[in-house]
Amino acid sequence: MIAIVGGGIVGLATAYALRDLRPVVFEKEREVGRHQTGHNSGVIHSGVYYKPGSYKARLCVEGARRMREFCRDQGVLHEICGKVIVATDEGELPRLEELHRRATANGVAAERIGPERLREIEPHARGIAALHVPGTGIVDYVAVARKLAEFVEVRRGVRVESARSLRATLVINCAGLHSDRLARSRTKIVPFRGEYYELRRTSLVRGLIYPVPDPAFPFLGVHFTRMAGGGVEAGPNAVLALKREGYGWGDVCVRDALETLAYRGFHRLARRHWRMGLMEVWRSWSKPAFVRALQRLVPEVKEEDLEPAGAGVRAQALDPEGALVDDFRIEERPGEIHVLNAPSPAATASLAIGEYIASRARSVLHASP
Repeated sequence: MIAIVGGGIVGLATAYALRDLRPVVFEKEREVGRHQTGHNSGVIHSGVYYKPGSYKARLCVEGARRMREFCRDQGVLHEICGKVIVATDEGELPRLEELHRRATANGVAAERIGPERLREIEPHARGIAALHVPGTGIVDYVAVARKLAEFVEVRRGVRVESARSLRATLVINCAGLHSDRLARSRTKIVPFRGEYYELRRTSLVRGLIYPVPDPAFPFLGVHFTRMAGGGVEAGPNAVLALKREGYGWGDVCVRDALETLAYRGFHRLARRHWRMGLMEVWRSWSKPAFVRALQRLVPEVKEEDLEPAGAGVRAQALDPEGALVDDFRIEERPGEIHVLNAPSPAATASLAIGEYIASRARSVLHASP
């Protein structure tokens, strides 16, 4: 038996790629896609941000193509709406140019545009320059997960604490927020909560409006996202969560919190970036601060235009030296494959990630005596 732990979109896509071998997916919740899959912004990323040659770059570009095809074939709600990445001051222009270079290297269509063209695409956005990425889209990833689950066996409500407990020929760990525990890894998952607001005045946004990201962090900054099912979300920020599945400030798990706070890698990260961390906490507590960040992109946004709209938790791997793991990380051990870092753009890349893991799985099974 091939056992896949985790019924999120990566685990289900892996099962889908191996469906001829009849794998079994074990999911601790009663429904698939309950955590990272069901709590993200629903963007089909194009592959602009990622270092050329990296797993993220290659699998995101291929995954986006596969995702569009899958949604068309299976009738899953999606739309190719395009996005703009907006520079609001001179200091951001070199980073915008680097994104343009990466897009070209990754084979992603992107155009450097000025303020006039930006206003044509997004009339209410303001900036001194922007990158227009017309191939970016939006989708309902929970609908994708449910459709994938129709093709494979999923055993719901089954919590797996140890890979060895499954007595499988091959165990594939796609446990997301709990993947490091299942793998007994020195690299730890540190959960970062991203909080969203819903934009009442949806006419302010046509597609997707993003800031130029800070290259020191794997987060894209607060942005505007038109949703596949209707409406517009604004966010997310990135605050340390005190529970791996903690979607609000009141969600605390002593084990999860102590494991993060006692980890050497977290100490080193906190010493280097405590100012950024405090700013994110302040923006979480202060709606005016959140609004000011959004007004850099769309000045017309006001506090009364926003209402709380939930949150997601990003399963971000952190190494013992305090470095946020920047790329997807997949490790093999005898009889086991572990997906140890698969945050954004993993949903976009999921079908390509699934194919990659499936190829490794077939090699492992073929080599087995």
